[in-house]
Amino acid sequence: MVAARVIPSLGPVLVAACDVAPGQRVLDVAAGTGNAALPAARAGAHVVATDLTPELLDTGRELARAEGLELDWRTADAEALPFDDGEFDTVMSCVGVMFAPHHREAATELVRVCRPGGRLGLLSWTPEGFVGQLFATMRPFAPAPPPGTQPPPLWGDAAHVADLLRDRVTDVVAERRELVVDCFATAEDFRDLFRAAYGPTVAVYRGLADDPVRTAALDRALVELGARHLTATATGTPVMRWEYLLLTARATDG
Repeated sequence: MVAARVIPSLGPVLVAACDVAPGQRVLDVAAGTGNAALPAARAGAHVVATDLTPELLDTGRELARAEGLELDWRTADAEALPFDDGEFDTVMSCVGVMFAPHHREAATELVRVCRPGGRLGLLSWTPEGFVGQLFATMRPFAPAPPPGTQPPPLWGDAAHVADLLRDRVTDVVAERRELVVDCFATAEDFRDLFRAAYGPTVAVYRGLADDPVRTAALDRALVELGARHLTATATGTPVMRWEYLLLTARATDG
């Protein structure tokens, strides 16, 4: 629901940044329902879309079938991809691999399966942007993360990603951009959708199921966050601006 209603434009942005072309072999990691995989297939690429959640892939298959697109949908862990070294011309992830808990392991896999000279493309929410602030808002209401895991919005920090990739890539281009979100009339609309349909938020609320006081406090905190970020355009339409990092690079021989 979030992919379809809120961020449908992000996948095509990533595909364009990666210069996906007909005949290329493309891997979309943590693809969800195909936000980037489907546009890559429309561009004529041979696409493999992976995710840990089979139900999301099932939805992607239905979307692809409705368009007559052929993709290979596979359940796979971003930290242990079931592919050979250098198997793909382009390896990408649109606000997906950032949720793998062990960042260095995931980054290593992304580069490993990309051929030397192939393209790596990542689109991730920034720590300072709206979604980064969403995670900061939820943090006091969530259990402590397991040791050794790292917060998802760090993938939106160019220095962090550069440290993960190190000398395994070249020609790195990192640019901060904004997604204009115009599907929420009120802060309560934002809170209600994310409480119902955004995985990380659903998980936090589930952990508070037996605590109505803290549940109500999280309700208020999310409405306050949404209210701070909702602004009106010249025509009066309420919008939010969500910052993300768009990063592309080339895999090296090493």
